Amino acid sequence: MQTGQTDLTSAQERVEELRRLINYHNYRYYALDDPEISDGEYDHLMEELRALEAEHPELSSPDSPTQRVGTGPLEAFGVVRHEIPMLSLANVFNQDALLKWYGRICGLAGRQSMELVVEPKIDGLAVSLTYLDGRFTMGATRGDGVQGEDITQNLRTVRSVPLTLNGEPPMKIEVRGELYLPKKGFERVNDERMAQGQPLFANPRNAAAGSVRQLDPRVTAGRPLDTFIYSLGQLVGGPQPLTHWEALEYMASLGFKVNPLRQRFSTIEEVVEYCAGWEARKEGLDYEVDGVVVKVDDLGLEAELGYVGREPRWAVAYKFPPTQATTKLLEIRVNVGRTGSLNPYAVLEPVRLAGVTIRQASLHNEEDIHRKDIREGDTVLVQRAGEVIPQVVGPILSKRPPDAKEWAPPEACPVCGGPVVKPEGEAMRRCTNALSCPAQQFELLKHFVSRSAMDIQGIGESLSALLLSSGLVRDAADLYYLKAEQLTGLERMGEKSAQNLLKAIEESKKRPLAKLIFALGIRHVGEEVAKLLAGAFGSIDRLMSATVEEISEVEGIGPKIAESVVDYFANERNRQVIEKLRKAGLRFEEQAEQPRGDLPLAGKSFVITGTLQGLSRPQAEARIRELGGQVGSSVTRKTDYLVAGADPGSKLQRAQSLGITILTDEEFQKLLEQKEGRERETKAADQQLGLEL
Repeated sequence: MQTGQTDLTSAQERVEELRRLINYHNYRYYALDDPEISDGEYDHLMEELRALEAEHPELSSPDSPTQRVGTGPLEAFGVVRHEIPMLSLANVFNQDALLKWYGRICGLAGRQSMELVVEPKIDGLAVSLTYLDGRFTMGATRGDGVQGEDITQNLRTVRSVPLTLNGEPPMKIEVRGELYLPKKGFERVNDERMAQGQPLFANPRNAAAGSVRQLDPRVTAGRPLDTFIYSLGQLVGGPQPLTHWEALEYMASLGFKVNPLRQRFSTIEEVVEYCAGWEARKEGLDYEVDGVVVKVDDLGLEAELGYVGREPRWAVAYKFPPTQATTKLLEIRVNVGRTGSLNPYAVLEPVRLAGVTIRQASLHNEEDIHRKDIREGDTVLVQRAGEVIPQVVGPILSKRPPDAKEWAPPEACPVCGGPVVKPEGEAMRRCTNALSCPAQQFELLKHFVSRSAMDIQGIGESLSALLLSSGLVRDAADLYYLKAEQLTGLERMGEKSAQNLLKAIEESKKRPLAKLIFALGIRHVGEEVAKLLAGAFGSIDRLMSATVEEISEVEGIGPKIAESVVDYFANERNRQVIEKLRKAGLRFEEQAEQPRGDLPLAGKSFVITGTLQGLSRPQAEARIRELGGQVGSSVTRKTDYLVAGADPGSKLQRAQSLGITILTDEEFQKLLEQKEGRERETKAADQQLGLEL
């Protein structure tokens, strides 16, 4: 008896503590747009509270955060009462939980299956838009779900919010959607805040909220906000859709922007597969996506399923693993890159993020550290997207300890002790001891042998360091003069391993000119620029003798890159390395590909922008090349087609200005099917002719 009472007391104390924490973080997130914890950490607090309230129903309370959405409206704005509450979705975090949700609603509805509609879950600010006789009359935030803030004047400045509706609009319509800031817009807003010495927004969602919660609509108008409308609230005097899909189509016909990536499925297995593929796909979008929303399509069935608390039973959010977390920054250290750049990075208290344990994160550069006022000892927000190196977004100033230490950049190279300079107009300091700095030589050798460069298999970090420390290699060209007896003298290098390594080195001599140019490690010259240089000049010798003006004339290459290339080849030490590579027999001239005039897309040049349905960018490019076409990275007058998927970038505008033929995603897919069909017919005819002969 005593034990049970103790358990209940402990549970009650924890419930009260969780409610206090969640209410505090709701206020910082929704009202101040200045969160102290990540979305993932918030979700964990909420899930723990839900579990305790379910285990101890006697502790439930109508004022619990599990029964509310967000926080109340700011007094600075007028209050809008939602005639139909704006609800929050329940979350699931894995496929098993998604399947259990589906099983529950099928059981409640007495059905074996039902159609579902899915679309990306935009990480933005929920808003309500009301129209009377086709004219925009009211815009509001979700607030606490029952009442929100009147932000009508600010929403009028958002270009994707129609001020009047198309066609024959209903007497009254209220729609719900997500107001968001695209990734590029988020970066621009934070750059502006840095320059003005203002605190940075933690993520695009908070930037969107901060942008629309402005007493002066001109501030909102200056930020590139956008919307996606995802549900119908009220409809009076108009056609009554029977399904959610029909409602989306109807809203799109009126002029609302609905997500083009929405899909409808007839089985939960298709939905599971769709959700599983989205986590990797989301990195290609220009807006933040933190999950996938799954909804029952039948609106009558939605009404039948109803709600539990403040959450609809008929919809759920399949959330991706959190990409942000908070942790303590223990120390700021510096490593030295292959071009001598001093790159600061953060040593962190270990934290789980996107399925891995993070101990280090990028700090970009010293100017970024000072602009964001990041200090050793700070609690910081860390972000990781896809396979990108984790980065520190910024400090949580409300948690800064009094002994937080400002960081001072090193005055000498931390590896070789050589002099350090900070070129005018650049954000990075650089070690000037390029010829003998061990760190630079190590990074340059790693780069040279990497898969994207000369692709010499068998040489990793450990062997690169060993070759340099043993004196067998002083620069990348020395690799081509290594002997088997030299290699077998190294630790853990047997005769067979040495022979395999020499074979891989010999094989790398066949790499195309663009690979070699990239492998040299010329500053500002990445893979795409290397391809442009190889295509424009055709040989190392012609590139070495080119002037800044001649290089700048290449489409896609500016003066800064041109100057870097000229400076590289003007260095006598670099020219010596080039000569050693020449004597070793590497490919110094571009070899033209054999013409493929017999293929359906021969002679046609394509550029792809935006996200394609059912095809990744590499897959689409591969199919074009298989049919004889060429794929470019930038739109020029020589481009034949621009393929414009969802959320196209600036390439679309350039293509329009040049009169380039623009293919929609659907038109591109049809073109591929048509050309592939023709190619199959040609091959079949060839085979038949061969049989007859």
